[in-house]
Amino acid sequence: QLQASGGGLVQPGGSLRLSCLASGRTSKSYAMAWFRQAPGKERECVAAVDWRGSSTYYADSVKGRFTISRDNANHMLYLQMNSPKPEDTAVYYCAAASLGGGWRKGVNEYDYWGQGTLVTVSS
Repeated sequence: QLQASGGGLVQPGGSLRLSCLASGRTSKSYAMAWFRQAPGKERECVAAVDWRGSSTYYADSVKGRFTISRDNANHMLYLQMNSPKPEDTAVYYCAAASLGGGWRKGVNEYDYWGQGTLVTVSS
């Protein structure tokens, strides 16, 4: 019900946009987020957005470089990655939370997950 796409190889300082199509049971009223997981590390919330798209959260490590947005009319979630760094290399997952519309950043607070898309930042 969540399908992430847009990953790939990007050079440091470049840009990349991840997309996530929500379908089926996922609702426009769900909070959504992007998580990432690097090898040997725990999954972490990179950015989250409330159901209306008016309130957002960013991890300190990506603040000012990444932008999360959503298009409820087209059931889409985006993550614009500007000036990525090698440490941003990870599998990125989109997620949706069915309880409440406010953003949240805990892994256990999300019910639906996409399959993940690999982002590699390297020159």
